[in-house]
Amino acid sequence: LHLSAVKLAELHSDLKIQEKDELSWKKLKAEGLDEDGEKEAKLRRNLNVIMTKYGMNGKKDSQLVDTNYIKDGTESDTLDDPRLEKLWSKAKTSGKFSDEELDKLWREFKHHKEKIREYNILLETVSRTEDMHKNLINPSEENLVKEEILHNKHRELKEKLRSINQGFERLRKVSHQGYDTTSEFEEPRVIDLWDMAKSANFTEKELESFREELKHFEAKIEKHHHYQKQLEISHQKLKHVEGTGDKDHLNRNKEKYAMLQEKTKELGYKVKKHLQDLSSRISQGLQHNEL
Repeated sequence: LHLSAVKLAELHSDLKIQEKDELSWKKLKAEGLDEDGEKEAKLRRNLNVIMTKYGMNGKKDSQLVDTNYIKDGTESDTLDDPRLEKLWSKAKTSGKFSDEELDKLWREFKHHKEKIREYNILLETVSRTEDMHKNLINPSEENLVKEEILHNKHRELKEKLRSINQGFERLRKVSHQGYDTTSEFEEPRVIDLWDMAKSANFTEKELESFREELKHFEAKIEKHHHYQKQLEISHQKLKHVEGTGDKDHLNRNKEKYAMLQEKTKELGYKVKKHLQDLSSRISQGLQHNEL
């Protein structure tokens, strides 16, 4: 796959969450609690997203070019969207951003690209499900259940599309005006969650509690970023030491690399699991708005 140390750690975290979710689903199925197959379908979508994200789906053009903004700047990947490319080009040449701010903005652009990718995968899944539903001749109670599943998927599509539109508008604003120093959050995923939370059916007290939890979540993400940087630096040092022939130095670097790799995997898992939990709570709040 030719993935960097950071990408391999992220892949490990994604697969760990997928494995845990599949074990939970197997227990539910054994108890007869996934009769409509919706949870199984969601697991397949999630696996599809992972395989596409890391180039494991057999499609050469879908594999991401290995990137790490610490290692090789922000020029080694494309955004696959002319509008995003144009905004990024404008931001780079505007002179309104420091190098650190450009790194942060690039993460926002990449996060937006991933949201679009996930939306397209879900859209394809819904389209296939609709085609199968249309080809059924005799309506039945089972078909009514499938109609409810389709309704839920359309609602999920609507939420994702709203998030994409909000995200693009933010990227457009930041690219033209620069970062707002009074902004409450900086991490793209946290900004998304906060924007959606403000649209959900939360009381003022619940919203304030959620705000505090997002602050803790952002600190957890920043800690993960720190270990990702250290892991990449350690990986570069290890490759350098391997060529010197100094066994003692090599062993010390291998130990440090292994420690950083495990810590990065652990933090990556915690961040993604926390993100799942927060997203689920917001989704429930948005569903209440529609009732």
